[in-house]
Amino acid sequence: MSLSLVQSRALLGLEAAAVTVEVHLANGLPSFTLVGLADVEVKEARERVRSALQNSGLEFPGNKRITVNLAPADLPKDSGRFDLAIALGILAASGQINATALVGYEFAGELSLSGELRPVRGALAMSLALHRQQVRAKLVLPPGSAEEAALVPDAQVYRARHLLDVVQHFLPQDAAASGAAAPPQNDNPGWQRLTATTLPADTPYADLADVKGQSIPKRALEIAAAGGHSLLMMGPPGSGKSMLAQRFAGLLPPMAVDEALQSAAIASLGGRFSLARWMQRPTCSPHHTASAVALVGGGSPPRPGEISLAHHGVLFLDELPEFPRAALEALREPLETGSITISRAARRAEFPAQFQLIAAMNPCPCGYLGARLKPCRCTPDQVARYQSRISGPLMDRIDLHVEVASVAADELLKAPPGESTPAIRARVQAARARAVARQGTPNQALQGQQIDQHALLDPAASQFLQTAAARLGWSGRATHRALKVARTIADLAGASHTQVTHVAEAVQYRRSLQARS
Repeated sequence: MSLSLVQSRALLGLEAAAVTVEVHLANGLPSFTLVGLADVEVKEARERVRSALQNSGLEFPGNKRITVNLAPADLPKDSGRFDLAIALGILAASGQINATALVGYEFAGELSLSGELRPVRGALAMSLALHRQQVRAKLVLPPGSAEEAALVPDAQVYRARHLLDVVQHFLPQDAAASGAAAPPQNDNPGWQRLTATTLPADTPYADLADVKGQSIPKRALEIAAAGGHSLLMMGPPGSGKSMLAQRFAGLLPPMAVDEALQSAAIASLGGRFSLARWMQRPTCSPHHTASAVALVGGGSPPRPGEISLAHHGVLFLDELPEFPRAALEALREPLETGSITISRAARRAEFPAQFQLIAAMNPCPCGYLGARLKPCRCTPDQVARYQSRISGPLMDRIDLHVEVASVAADELLKAPPGESTPAIRARVQAARARAVARQGTPNQALQGQQIDQHALLDPAASQFLQTAAARLGWSGRATHRALKVARTIADLAGASHTQVTHVAEAVQYRRSLQARS
């Protein structure tokens, strides 16, 4: 048979679209043509496949006109993920393997010149796509990629180390009986069915007890974790802002399996997935020189940015005013919607971005405005210009603003360790459970009429909030965000209604912003 079909998948955002690799062998001048909107990396597969087949002892039909079509033709394809499928298509079209036996399998893997299989990006996204579409196909993947794909429940994943390991399972019956092209035998079989990875009992995080003092910022972190709120910490250098932010992920409730799969799939697209971090909430900390594309994603084809890699986790932006203005402004929409849509002329991709923003900044260029340890030498104009690098609309979208003061030496050296992360996380889980039982979502996700329906403001608390919003000049968004923070404080206290004390504490977490503006 001179025509063969092999199934694979391309990546476009989190979507793993099905791709049919069509291989046709014809008489004529010897050539190897690859069509179907293939990127440069895909077109280079011609040389990799040729060398892999020859070095594996298989026959490459060099006297034929080889045409490989990656269908659909209008779908962009990139990377070396189609190497294995192209090689198998050539072998099937030339009669070296059984073409009908390939039905029901999907293949992805990059080939080395010796025929070894190398891992590819997005293996978990491929397995998730099969799971969501209820396609009962068997995935054949290289080591490092197969382990990712096997995390999806009920996935049928096979790990192959070498091209010959795959060929051995699709030989024609007469060739299989004679033992032709048998893969090398060793203690570790090259072809293996993988089962779902056992989930760890506990996920290690840095302990908040390492931070001494700072009771107010710790309280703000607890509120942010319980309600899913964003947080800005402002204070002089060395006051502990980074330590607090790096320990925030440990306060969040444990990840559900669906959340872990989504987070891991995005990490797999970015080439950052590690089995050691399975079920662990990510904390992304991009440098302040990061561009807008690095933060929100982009490229051709589009790839996820830091906000998507922090999905169901934490995005920590240290030295917030030092980030490019365009990069910070690009965060406005994801903070509201929890997703980012990247549009290009020919294609658009949507990535989830339900992250919690934890930002830190100095109060002035020198960093010591209001500090007890050193005097500030910045002029009022310099302070105003520095703080104005963060726009009002972006600040309006950050729920909590807290000042982190310097810790005196005697308190730092003599103070006992603070409350541990597990103890705080227990309270956070209880408060989050109350909110989810009441409204189905964390408080930060409440929108429109849901806020009025579930805030359950006492009359005195409502009057207090109206007075505070009028005196402080809050926008409607700022008022609603303060109300949602107050609802979270009430949940932490176990109160059914939001009372004046809860609203008063929520107001305190926005006053520092108004004092600086």
